[in-house]
Amino acid sequence: MISYKPFYETLFKKGITEYYLIFKQGFSANTFHRMKKGEAISTKTIDALCYTLDCEVSDIIKFEKE
Repeated sequence: MISYKPFYETLFKKGITEYYLIFKQGFSANTFHRMKKGEAISTKTIDALCYTLDCEVSDIIKFEKE
């Protein structure tokens, strides 16, 4: 199962909010809704998050065996 826990830890470390990503960077609120529910997001979105947050993919997602 893909976990987005590292994403929220990265946001906290960098002092960035979802509000900033939605209203200042143009990300869809639906993206974060899907992430909170553990649903899939596109690799394009992961790429954009990595670019915006200046981080690695492992700072956004991780795989956890169920």
